[in-house]
Amino acid sequence: MAEWATISADVCTEEQKLDNKKLYFEIKENVLQKADHTRELSNQELKDCIEGELQKRDKEGLLSFEKRRQYAERLFASFRKFGVLQELIEDEEVTEILVNGPTHIFYEKAGELHCFEKSFSGEEELADLIQTICAGGNRMVNEASPIVDTRLPDGSRVNIVLPPISLDGASVSIRKFSKEPMNMAALLSYGSLSEEIALFLEKLVIAGYNLFVSGGTGSGKTTFLNALSAYIPKDKRVITIEDSAELQLNGIANLIRLETRTAGFEGVSPIGIRDLIKTALRMRPDRLIVGECRGAEAIDLLSANNTGHSGSLGTGHANSAYDMIHRLETMVLMGMDLPIAAIQRQIVSGIDVFIHLGRLRDKSRKVLEIAELDKVMGGNIRLNVLYRFMETGEEEGKIQGRWEKTGELLHQEKWDAAGFPSIEKR
Repeated sequence: MAEWATISADVCTEEQKLDNKKLYFEIKENVLQKADHTRELSNQELKDCIEGELQKRDKEGLLSFEKRRQYAERLFASFRKFGVLQELIEDEEVTEILVNGPTHIFYEKAGELHCFEKSFSGEEELADLIQTICAGGNRMVNEASPIVDTRLPDGSRVNIVLPPISLDGASVSIRKFSKEPMNMAALLSYGSLSEEIALFLEKLVIAGYNLFVSGGTGSGKTTFLNALSAYIPKDKRVITIEDSAELQLNGIANLIRLETRTAGFEGVSPIGIRDLIKTALRMRPDRLIVGECRGAEAIDLLSANNTGHSGSLGTGHANSAYDMIHRLETMVLMGMDLPIAAIQRQIVSGIDVFIHLGRLRDKSRKVLEIAELDKVMGGNIRLNVLYRFMETGEEEGKIQGRWEKTGELLHQEKWDAAGFPSIEKR
């Protein structure tokens, strides 16, 4: 079914379907032509214009009230919102939207993928929506540059891939975020961590420990980073660095948000994460937050952490805390040819604690492990595991378990400097 076809699902003949499609696009074209291009129409003015065109086209009153309402809603959504995707965008229970060409749309709800019954009328309509999304995020995508990461006005993450890279039509992947920034209280209510761990992490953030959140795709790294950032003292100057701005930090008055730029129009040079980290260090930051480390920027983040900028937060993809170490080693090598031993020393001195997240088989997201980076021993970085999630069973499809404390913080210099009571080492 196409966008216009959802309006006329009860129409039987192909000729009638074509007439409805023609009517839809004729009204859309006429509204565009009559719009005052010297200013943006208000929502009400746009609705009145659409209604006027519907009345003019339906002189004989053949459209029922419900059909006219559906036409008006679809037309308004195509102008002002996200067209056929608007319903999914507005549904707060939908967490991901996946568009595989104009006729195949899927969405994730309650951890399960579903096929959406509606679709775009064709490649042209999907292409219009893609350009609208990119323009809103100050990005550009075309055949010469067919891959782009951007965001929606509410901060939702968007990845777009155009043909010929995407063989079966344009691909759009939207990772939605809650309208209200996730906080630690909400994560506690979801059972993502324990109160003891939340209190421990709060003290680590306040004391200025460098924390790195690791986990697989969809494990909730960005969400957890948002929650952690709420613990940053309000008098600190915070600079966030992201490929596509997704973090939703509240309550920080002295906040600078930096976002990368791709090579778009002719003469516009790209600005990457490495450029932004170097620039941020000249902006007198108290805390640096790097949305995600994917490559050579790891060396710049470690360098920043090792030159007096404590209290940084960052994320990276990995299957475990130990795997994150190896990934960081590889990422540093992408930017600088250094001996592994030197890289390991940089990692140990630049990152204090790993927080590893996971998405379990019941679709729940939890803190699986918190590990302190201790020292290099025998050619490997030794981890001091502080907390670990242990499964105890399954009840009504939900995984049951508890967090076990398996160690004490070894490096307490920052802890003591913050005035917290010293932890007795085992």
